[in-house]
Amino acid sequence: MAGDAKKLQPIIIKRVKKGGHAAHGGAWKIAYADFVTAMMAFFLLMWLLGSTAKGELQGIASYFTNPMKVAMSGGNGAGNSSSIIPGGGTDLSRSVGQVMRAENKDTAKSAEHNRPEAARAEVARQDAKRINALKGKIESLISADTKLNEYKSQIRLEITADGLQIQIVDDQKRPMFDSGSALVKPYMRDILRAIGSALSGVENRISLAGHTDSTPYGNGERGYSNWELSADRANASRRELVAAGMPDDKLARVVGLASSDPLNKDDTSDPTNRRISITVMTKEAEERLLGPYKPPPPDDDIPPAKESGAAGEKSP
Repeated sequence: MAGDAKKLQPIIIKRVKKGGHAAHGGAWKIAYADFVTAMMAFFLLMWLLGSTAKGELQGIASYFTNPMKVAMSGGNGAGNSSSIIPGGGTDLSRSVGQVMRAENKDTAKSAEHNRPEAARAEVARQDAKRINALKGKIESLISADTKLNEYKSQIRLEITADGLQIQIVDDQKRPMFDSGSALVKPYMRDILRAIGSALSGVENRISLAGHTDSTPYGNGERGYSNWELSADRANASRRELVAAGMPDDKLARVVGLASSDPLNKDDTSDPTNRRISITVMTKEAEERLLGPYKPPPPDDDIPPAKESGAAGEKSP
Protein backbone atom coordinates (compact mmCIF):
# COMPACT_ATOMS: atom_id res chain seq x y z
CA MET A 1 0.00 0.00 0.00
CA ALA A 2 2.78 2.27 0.82
CA GLY A 3 4.27 1.68 -2.56
CA ASP A 4 0.96 2.51 -4.25
CA ALA A 5 0.59 5.76 -2.29
CA LYS A 6 4.03 6.84 -3.35
CA LYS A 7 3.18 6.20 -6.94
CA LEU A 8 -0.03 8.27 -6.72
CA GLN A 9 1.84 11.42 -5.36
CA PRO A 10 1.49 14.19 -7.93
CA ILE A 11 4.57 15.45 -9.74
CA ILE A 12 4.95 19.25 -9.64
CA ILE A 13 6.97 20.86 -12.48
CA LYS A 14 8.07 24.46 -11.96
CA ARG A 15 8.57 26.46 -15.11
CA VAL A 16 10.49 29.76 -14.90
CA LYS A 17 9.35 32.28 -17.46
CA LYS A 18 12.22 34.50 -18.76
CA GLY A 19 11.04 37.98 -19.62
CA GLY A 20 12.90 40.52 -21.93
CA HIS A 21 15.12 43.36 -20.60
CA ALA A 22 13.43 46.58 -19.64
CA ALA A 23 13.55 49.26 -22.35
CA HIS A 24 16.41 51.83 -21.82
CA GLY A 25 15.58 54.22 -24.70
CA GLY A 26 18.30 56.35 -26.58
CA ALA A 27 19.67 58.35 -23.62
CA TRP A 28 23.04 56.56 -23.76
CA LYS A 29 23.55 57.71 -27.32
CA ILE A 30 23.14 61.36 -26.34
CA ALA A 31 25.56 60.94 -23.43
CA TYR A 32 28.12 59.28 -25.70
CA ALA A 33 27.76 62.02 -28.31
CA ASP A 34 28.30 64.67 -25.61
CA PHE A 35 31.43 62.87 -24.44
CA VAL A 36 32.87 62.64 -27.96
CA THR A 37 32.08 66.32 -28.61
CA ALA A 38 33.74 67.35 -25.36
CA MET A 39 36.84 65.31 -26.19
CA MET A 40 37.01 66.81 -29.69
CA ALA A 41 36.67 70.31 -28.26
CA PHE A 42 39.39 69.56 -25.70
CA PHE A 43 41.87 68.32 -28.32
CA LEU A 44 41.00 71.25 -30.59
CA LEU A 45 41.71 73.64 -27.70
CA MET A 46 45.05 71.93 -27.04
CA TRP A 47 45.94 72.26 -30.73
CA LEU A 48 45.04 75.93 -30.78
CA LEU A 49 47.06 76.66 -27.66
CA GLY A 50 50.04 74.85 -29.11
CA SER A 51 49.94 76.60 -32.49
CA THR A 52 49.08 80.17 -31.41
CA ALA A 53 51.91 82.68 -31.03
CA LYS A 54 52.84 83.82 -27.53
CA GLY A 55 51.85 87.42 -28.18
CA GLU A 56 48.41 86.39 -29.42
CA LEU A 57 47.92 84.21 -26.33
CA GLN A 58 48.74 87.20 -24.14
CA GLY A 59 46.24 89.28 -26.10
CA ILE A 60 43.53 86.65 -25.59
CA ALA A 61 44.34 86.44 -21.88
CA SER A 62 44.20 90.22 -21.58
CA TYR A 63 40.85 90.29 -23.32
CA PHE A 64 39.28 87.82 -20.89
CA THR A 65 40.91 89.57 -17.93
CA ASN A 66 39.70 93.03 -18.90
CA PRO A 67 37.66 93.06 -22.12
CA MET A 68 36.89 96.79 -22.08
CA LYS A 69 40.56 97.77 -21.82
CA VAL A 70 41.49 95.73 -24.89
CA ALA A 71 38.47 96.94 -26.82
CA MET A 72 39.29 100.59 -26.12
CA SER A 73 43.02 100.31 -26.82
CA GLY A 74 42.64 98.25 -29.99
CA GLY A 75 45.24 95.90 -31.41
CA ASN A 76 45.42 92.25 -32.38
CA GLY A 77 43.47 91.16 -29.31
CA ALA A 78 40.56 93.53 -29.85
CA GLY A 79 38.62 91.34 -32.25
CA ASN A 80 39.91 92.90 -35.47
CA SER A 81 40.67 89.49 -36.93
CA SER A 82 38.16 86.86 -37.94
CA SER A 83 40.32 84.05 -36.56
CA ILE A 84 43.06 83.53 -34.01
CA ILE A 85 44.57 80.67 -36.04
CA PRO A 86 47.91 81.69 -37.61
CA GLY A 87 47.95 81.68 -41.38
CA GLY A 88 44.93 81.20 -43.56
CA GLY A 89 43.03 83.88 -45.41
CA THR A 90 43.74 84.52 -49.07
CA ASP A 91 47.49 83.95 -48.70
CA LEU A 92 48.26 80.47 -47.41
CA SER A 93 51.99 81.21 -47.31
CA ARG A 94 51.51 83.56 -44.35
CA SER A 95 52.55 81.93 -41.06
CA VAL A 96 51.25 84.54 -38.61
CA GLY A 97 47.94 86.35 -38.60
CA GLN A 98 45.08 86.52 -41.02
CA VAL A 99 45.54 87.79 -44.54
CA MET A 100 42.41 89.55 -45.70
CA ARG A 101 41.76 91.63 -48.78
CA ALA A 102 41.71 94.77 -46.65
CA GLU A 103 45.25 93.97 -45.49
CA ASN A 104 46.32 93.53 -49.09
CA LYS A 105 44.96 97.02 -49.83
CA ASP A 106 46.87 98.38 -46.87
CA THR A 107 50.02 96.76 -48.22
CA ALA A 108 49.46 98.43 -51.58
CA LYS A 109 48.95 101.79 -49.87
CA SER A 110 52.14 101.23 -47.88
CA ALA A 111 54.03 100.57 -51.11
CA GLU A 112 52.61 103.76 -52.58
CA HIS A 113 53.75 105.61 -49.45
CA ASN A 114 57.25 104.13 -49.60
CA ARG A 115 57.88 105.42 -53.11
CA PRO A 116 57.59 109.08 -52.10
CA GLU A 117 59.77 108.30 -49.07
CA ALA A 118 62.49 106.97 -51.36
CA ALA A 119 62.13 110.00 -53.61
CA ARG A 120 62.27 112.29 -50.59
CA ALA A 121 65.45 110.60 -49.40
CA GLU A 122 67.00 111.12 -52.84
CA VAL A 123 66.06 114.82 -52.77
CA ALA A 124 67.62 115.17 -49.32
CA ARG A 125 70.80 113.51 -50.58
CA GLN A 126 71.00 115.87 -53.54
CA ASP A 127 70.32 118.84 -51.22
CA ALA A 128 73.15 117.83 -48.91
CA LYS A 129 75.50 117.46 -51.86
CA ARG A 130 74.64 120.91 -53.27
CA ILE A 131 74.78 122.64 -49.89
CA ASN A 132 78.16 121.16 -49.01
CA ALA A 133 79.50 122.17 -52.41
CA LEU A 134 78.13 125.70 -51.92
CA LYS A 135 79.75 125.98 -48.50
CA GLY A 136 83.09 124.93 -49.93
CA LYS A 137 82.70 127.42 -52.78
CA ILE A 138 82.07 130.36 -50.43
CA GLU A 139 84.92 129.34 -48.11
CA SER A 140 87.30 129.19 -51.08
CA LEU A 141 86.03 132.55 -52.30
CA ILE A 142 86.69 134.18 -48.92
CA SER A 143 90.15 132.65 -48.65
CA ALA A 144 91.15 133.68 -52.19
CA ASP A 145 89.99 137.30 -51.84
CA THR A 146 92.35 139.41 -49.73
CA LYS A 147 89.64 141.93 -48.90
CA LEU A 148 87.10 139.30 -47.86
CA ASN A 149 89.69 137.38 -45.89
CA GLU A 150 90.11 140.46 -43.75
CA TYR A 151 86.45 140.18 -42.69
CA LYS A 152 86.54 136.40 -42.29
CA SER A 153 85.81 136.60 -38.55
CA GLN A 154 82.48 138.30 -39.31
CA ILE A 155 81.32 135.70 -41.83
CA ARG A 156 80.04 132.48 -40.25
CA LEU A 157 79.06 129.43 -42.28
CA GLU A 158 77.16 126.56 -40.72
CA ILE A 159 75.16 123.64 -42.07
CA THR A 160 71.96 123.26 -40.03
CA ALA A 161 68.81 121.17 -40.30
CA ASP A 162 67.31 123.94 -42.46
CA GLY A 163 70.26 124.17 -44.85
CA LEU A 164 73.38 126.33 -45.24
CA GLN A 165 73.27 129.31 -42.89
CA ILE A 166 75.47 132.28 -43.79
CA GLN A 167 75.63 134.87 -41.02
CA ILE A 168 77.33 138.24 -41.37
CA VAL A 169 77.73 139.53 -37.83
CA ASP A 170 78.46 143.01 -36.57
CA ASP A 171 81.65 143.96 -34.80
CA GLN A 172 82.08 146.63 -32.16
CA LYS A 173 84.88 148.25 -34.16
CA ARG A 174 83.46 147.48 -37.58
CA PRO A 175 79.64 147.71 -37.76
CA MET A 176 77.83 146.65 -40.93
CA PHE A 177 75.44 149.60 -40.84
CA ASP A 178 75.48 153.05 -39.40
CA SER A 179 73.90 153.25 -35.95
CA GLY A 180 70.11 153.28 -36.30
CA SER A 181 70.40 153.20 -40.10
CA ALA A 182 69.86 150.72 -42.91
CA LEU A 183 72.63 152.26 -45.02
CA VAL A 184 75.11 149.53 -45.96
CA LYS A 185 78.78 150.18 -45.12
CA PRO A 186 81.24 149.85 -48.05
CA TYR A 187 82.97 146.73 -46.72
CA MET A 188 79.58 145.17 -45.94
CA ARG A 189 78.64 145.81 -49.55
CA ASP A 190 81.77 143.92 -50.65
CA ILE A 191 80.82 140.95 -48.49
CA LEU A 192 77.23 140.88 -49.75
CA ARG A 193 78.30 141.25 -53.38
CA ALA A 194 80.74 138.33 -53.04
CA ILE A 195 78.09 136.10 -51.45
CA GLY A 196 75.49 137.20 -54.00
CA SER A 197 77.87 136.23 -56.80
CA ALA A 198 78.42 132.80 -55.21
CA LEU A 199 74.62 132.31 -55.04
CA SER A 200 74.09 133.21 -58.70
CA GLY A 201 73.36 129.62 -59.76
CA VAL A 202 71.66 128.42 -56.58
CA GLU A 203 68.83 125.91 -57.07
CA ASN A 204 67.36 126.04 -53.57
CA ARG A 205 65.16 128.76 -52.12
CA ILE A 206 66.68 131.37 -49.81
CA SER A 207 65.49 132.93 -46.56
CA LEU A 208 66.90 136.30 -45.51
CA ALA A 209 66.55 137.78 -42.02
CA GLY A 210 67.77 140.92 -40.26
CA HIS A 211 68.59 140.94 -36.53
CA THR A 212 69.37 143.63 -33.97
CA ASP A 213 70.50 143.61 -30.35
CA SER A 214 68.12 144.26 -27.47
CA THR A 215 68.99 147.94 -27.06
CA PRO A 216 65.73 149.88 -27.58
CA TYR A 217 65.64 152.14 -30.59
CA GLY A 218 63.75 155.31 -31.38
CA ASN A 219 60.33 155.87 -29.90
CA GLY A 220 59.92 152.30 -28.77
CA GLU A 221 56.83 150.22 -29.54
CA ARG A 222 54.74 152.99 -31.13
CA GLY A 223 57.46 154.48 -33.31
CA TYR A 224 60.25 153.23 -35.57
CA SER A 225 61.66 150.35 -33.52
CA ASN A 226 64.13 147.51 -33.89
CA TRP A 227 61.48 145.59 -35.83
CA GLU A 228 61.38 148.13 -38.62
CA LEU A 229 65.15 148.64 -38.48
CA SER A 230 65.90 144.91 -38.83
CA ALA A 231 63.43 144.59 -41.72
CA ASP A 232 64.96 147.60 -43.52
CA ARG A 233 68.47 146.19 -43.09
CA ALA A 234 67.33 142.82 -44.45
CA ASN A 235 65.86 144.54 -47.52
CA ALA A 236 69.01 146.62 -48.01
CA SER A 237 71.05 143.41 -47.94
CA ARG A 238 68.62 141.77 -50.39
CA ARG A 239 69.20 144.56 -52.92
CA GLU A 240 72.99 144.09 -52.73
CA LEU A 241 72.71 140.32 -53.11
CA VAL A 242 70.39 140.59 -56.12
CA ALA A 243 72.62 143.23 -57.72
CA ALA A 244 75.53 140.78 -57.46
CA GLY A 245 73.68 138.00 -59.26
CA MET A 246 71.56 136.15 -56.74
CA PRO A 247 68.21 135.24 -58.43
CA ASP A 248 65.45 137.38 -56.93
CA ASP A 249 62.85 134.66 -57.60
CA LYS A 250 64.76 132.27 -55.34
CA LEU A 251 63.97 134.39 -52.29
CA ALA A 252 61.33 132.68 -50.15
CA ARG A 253 61.08 135.42 -47.53
CA VAL A 254 62.76 138.58 -46.24
CA VAL A 255 62.00 139.30 -42.59
CA GLY A 256 63.09 141.50 -39.71
CA LEU A 257 63.35 139.63 -36.42
CA ALA A 258 64.67 142.46 -34.24
CA SER A 259 66.17 140.93 -31.06
CA SER A 260 63.82 137.94 -30.89
CA ASP A 261 66.51 135.44 -31.96
CA PRO A 262 69.82 136.53 -30.39
CA LEU A 263 73.03 134.83 -31.41
CA ASN A 264 74.46 135.35 -27.93
CA LYS A 265 71.55 134.42 -25.68
CA ASP A 266 73.55 135.16 -22.52
CA ASP A 267 74.15 138.78 -23.54
CA THR A 268 71.40 140.13 -25.80
CA SER A 269 73.19 143.48 -26.12
CA ASP A 270 76.28 141.82 -27.62
CA PRO A 271 77.22 143.42 -31.01
CA THR A 272 77.27 139.96 -32.65
CA ASN A 273 73.48 139.84 -32.23
CA ARG A 274 73.31 142.54 -34.90
CA ARG A 275 73.57 140.42 -38.02
CA ILE A 276 72.18 139.39 -41.39
CA SER A 277 71.26 135.71 -41.78
CA ILE A 278 71.13 134.14 -45.24
CA THR A 279 69.81 130.56 -45.24
CA VAL A 280 69.98 128.42 -48.38
CA MET A 281 67.13 126.08 -47.45
CA THR A 282 66.74 122.38 -48.07
CA LYS A 283 63.61 121.19 -49.87
CA GLU A 284 62.26 119.87 -46.57
CA ALA A 285 62.76 123.25 -44.86
CA GLU A 286 61.15 124.96 -47.84
CA GLU A 287 58.08 122.72 -47.55
CA ARG A 288 57.86 123.43 -43.83
CA LEU A 289 57.96 127.15 -44.53
CA LEU A 290 55.87 127.41 -47.67
CA GLY A 291 54.04 124.09 -47.89
CA PRO A 292 54.36 121.49 -50.68
CA TYR A 293 55.04 122.91 -54.13
CA LYS A 294 51.93 123.15 -56.29
CA PRO A 295 52.48 123.76 -60.00
CA PRO A 296 50.37 126.53 -61.55
CA PRO A 297 47.24 125.39 -63.41
CA PRO A 298 47.35 125.13 -67.21
CA ASP A 299 46.35 128.20 -69.19
CA ASP A 300 43.15 126.45 -70.29
CA ASP A 301 41.97 126.23 -66.66
CA ILE A 302 42.41 129.95 -65.99
CA PRO A 303 39.07 131.74 -66.50
CA PRO A 304 39.20 134.85 -68.68
CA ALA A 305 39.32 138.14 -66.83
CA LYS A 306 36.04 139.99 -66.64
CA GLU A 307 35.98 143.38 -68.25
CA SER A 308 35.11 146.20 -65.90
CA GLY A 309 32.93 147.95 -68.44
CA ALA A 310 31.88 148.07 -72.06
CA ALA A 311 34.35 149.23 -74.65
CA GLY A 312 34.42 152.94 -74.99
CA GLU A 313 32.43 153.49 -71.82
CA LYS A 314 33.51 156.55 -69.93
CA SER A 315 33.41 156.76 -66.21
CA PRO A 316 31.24 159.54 -64.84
